[in-house]
Amino acid sequence: MRKRRRFKQTSTLEERLAEDTAQLREQAETLKPGLARDNVLRRIRQNETAIHISEWLASPDLKAPI
Repeated sequence: MRKRRRFKQTSTLEERLAEDTAQLREQAETLKPGLARDNVLRRIRQNETAIHISEWLASPDLKAPI
């Protein structure tokens, strides 16, 4: 049986997603309009949505998303 490799994260999910989003924004500024830029912008939106959902799930009130 294979043993799973486990990683101890040193930063929160929100921090890692925010860092990735910042790097993607810099990358998007250098790209010309087209498929590659659209893919980067899609990942930015996905990261922002993931941050929002994670914050919503961690909130003490746990209200429905807007």
